[in-house]
Formats: sequence, structure tokens, C-alpha cells
Amino acid sequence: MAKVPSGVGPKYPHVVVLVGASGDLARRKLLPGLFHLASSGFIPGCRVVGVSLEDMTADAFRALVHEALLEFAARKVADDAWNSFAATLDYVPLAAGPDALKAAVDRAEKSFNGAECRRLHHLSVPPDAALSAVKLLGQAGLIERARIIMEKPFGVDLRSAVSLNASLHEVFSEDQIFRIDHFLGKEPAQNILAFRFANGLFEPIWNRNFIDHVQIDVPETLDLGRRVKFYESTGAYRDMVVTHLFQILAFTAMEPPTALEPRSISEEKNKVFRSLLPIRPADVVRGQYTGYRAEEGVDEESDTETFIALKCSIDNWRWAGVPFYLRTGKRMAEGQRIISIAFREPPRSMFPPDSGVGAQGPDHLTFDLADASKMSLSFYGKRPGPGMRLDKLSLQFAMHDTGHLGDVLEAYERLILDAMRGDHTLFTTAEGIERLWEVSAPLLEAPLPVRPYAQGSWGPNSIHQLIAPHTWRLPFERAWRDPNVAGA
Repeated sequence: MAKVPSGVGPKYPHVVVLVGASGDLARRKLLPGLFHLASSGFIPGCRVVGVSLEDMTADAFRALVHEALLEFAARKVADDAWNSFAATLDYVPLAAGPDALKAAVDRAEKSFNGAECRRLHHLSVPPDAALSAVKLLGQAGLIERARIIMEKPFGVDLRSAVSLNASLHEVFSEDQIFRIDHFLGKEPAQNILAFRFANGLFEPIWNRNFIDHVQIDVPETLDLGRRVKFYESTGAYRDMVVTHLFQILAFTAMEPPTALEPRSISEEKNKVFRSLLPIRPADVVRGQYTGYRAEEGVDEESDTETFIALKCSIDNWRWAGVPFYLRTGKRMAEGQRIISIAFREPPRSMFPPDSGVGAQGPDHLTFDLADASKMSLSFYGKRPGPGMRLDKLSLQFAMHDTGHLGDVLEAYERLILDAMRGDHTLFTTAEGIERLWEVSAPLLEAPLPVRPYAQGSWGPNSIHQLIAPHTWRLPFERAWRDPNVAGA
């Protein structure tokens, strides 16, 4: 087992109260993640108390966890590691009430033999069940030495977000609350900070004088599965833009923090949100894939968007006049997660009209936010031979090139560790989320009708008018080079 770097994990053993422990997210991500963190030594000690509506015994819960690990764990589950982890698991049915939950946590803490420990509550529950879970934790007296992870969405508009935060603050202080966005837990998203602020080559040109526009594009091929009921009351904008794409925008656009520590980074992100101009309905394309209204549980006249594309603006010195284009949707042509920075073209071209300069668009710096981080810088270069013909070339980097791909933690693993350490860098604050709902109000109050788009397409045709005279970076004209193929 590789040695865990110092400072990565928490100082103290933890009791994790996982509310919603039998749900899909817990089975797919949270339980495999906790198993890896505990068995690899990232946490000095860990006990997991599962809580859910299911009326089952602790042994039945252990069987459920074992099945989840065999099906979803990204790494091999060794028998000895499983046996050790299974011994740390306990379960309390929700109907057993606060006293039974408190007793289970007390048993878990006593197993640390008097060592100082902490509590982490992870609410993997639907939004309408979150506050009742918070109330349960309060009634059980599990607030001290505790932090709580909240899953999205954090409200559905400004009023509900303010109300939710007020209710949370009646039980937990703001520094105990961690509003999780798994996009920011991904290694490539964090690499944006390193790329921007560690390299003198790029930070001086990261502004309106050199950058023409920015695209954040997250199309998905996935359908809604069992989330149809949730989606009908939420839609793509609330589900993806407020909680994911705007967070990525903040990392891309923020000013250099005074220090690489949570408070400074959160403040710079919030400055970006405060500088966002309200979203105008005229700058938004809402779409709905054909066949959505035939899905079970969907209103036959539903106006819920399964696709959203928008133009937004940041009204500050660095970004004035630079449009940011965001796009995401379900049942689209490809599943991608990119940030693409389009640089301004030279003010004058000395090259002949048939040289090819400008024919393939501006130079781009592209970040691929998939788990295997990739970056590409495209530029024009001369084609070998007589004359002056130019081709679009690129420099590319992939995490595979470093030999460190095996060191990458999955997003939830990284974020759980950060919450245990009390590090808010990759989490959203109450101020930030309320400001995002505030700038969203014009769109939410007067949305334009949804436009149909074919499943397997790139969205409604009107997205091209939205971004004109520019073009969408996706679909790529050239595929990423495969570093394992010679000559690629």
C-alpha cells in the first residue's frame, strides 16, 4: 500500500453518520469512497453508522455495503480489507429515533479507546428530507465536534435558499456546514488553480485584453433514470448550472487569493458571484429532448428543461466585455466536461488570404474535466514545404503522462477528506449560493419556452445564434491524441 502523504487526511478518528445509507449515491460513491479512505490509511480511524428508511439489521447493512463495493468500487476489494471495514459498520433505522442513533454513535466513539475523535454527518437524501435529517441530528445531541455535508440542490430559488440556510443555522454554525459539489472535487478542476497561479506564462494574459470568450460545456448522454420526479421540479438550470457550472466559472474567473487557504479562496469565488450580472432570459436557450414528456412521471405538457445554454457576464475590471457561455443537457451527442478559453486574434494579419490563418478559429486553451485530466493549447503553425500555408497545431498534456494517475482520488473521496479536515476550499458558502439564486431570478421568474431537440444531438438549433459570431468548441474537430499510440 502506497504511503499516504502527511497533511492529506484528518488528525482525528471520525464517526461518519451516513443518512440515506441504502440509497443510490451511497452505494455508488460514498460507501466505496469511505472504504478506500479507511483501508488505505487516509483516516486514522473510522466508524460508519448507516441511517435510512430501510428496516434492517447491522448485518444486513454490512451485506448491502459488501454488494455495493463489489459492484461499484474502482479498486479491488481484498478480503482482509473488507473484514476490517465490515467491523466498523453499524446501522440504525430512521424509525428507531434519535436515542437509538445517539447510542450507536456513542458505541462507535468508545471503540476508539478514549482517543479524541470527530463526527461527520453526510446527508445523502432528497432535498425535502434534508431538514428533517438535520432535526434528527440535533435531537440526538450530535452537533458538538461535528461537521455536516449537504448534497445539492441548495434551494430552488433565492427565497428557499435563504430559508434553508436559516434553518440549518439554527442547528449548525456556517463553519460546520459543507455544501458539496463533486465537480470541484475532481483533480482537473483543482488543477485550474495550479495552472493559473503557479505559471508566469498564463496569469498575465488571463484577462479581457487577451481572452475573447470562455466556454464551459458539460453535455451528457445520460437519461434521467430514477430522477424523473426530482428533475420535473428542478430542471437543468437548477440541477447543473447553479451548483456545478457556476462553481467552475468561479475557479476560472477568480482573482488570485491572498493565500492558498479556504477563507481566501472562498472570498475570491464570492467576489466573482457578486460581479455576475443578472441572467437575462433573452441570453438563454432552454431545451427539452424529444420523448421526455412520454417518460413515466412527466407531465404531458411539461415545460421542464433537460437542456440549458446561456451567456453570462462578469462586471469587473478583469472580465468586462468577455462573454462566458455555459451549456449542459441530457441525452446529448457526447458526454464531455470542458472549459475552453478562446484567445483574441492578432489585430492585423500579414499573411496572404489563402494562407489558412484564422480559417480554423482562434487559439484555444482547453481543459478536459474528466477524471483523467487533460489540457490542450491550440495555435497556428507553418505547414512544411514551399509557400506560407498554416495549419492548426496543438500541445497536449494528459495525466497519463505523469505516471501519477493511480494517485488520483475520486471526487467524493477528496471532498470527504476535506470536510473531515475542515477545509472549505472546494465547498460553497451560504453567501455564494444565495447570490447565485439572486442573479438567477430574472430567468426563473420569466423563462422562455423550451425548444425541442433530438436525442443524440447537441441541443436546439438556436444555440448557434446565442454564441454567434463565435462557434461552440464541442463537438471537437480533432480528437484528443492518445499518448499510448506512437505518432499520435
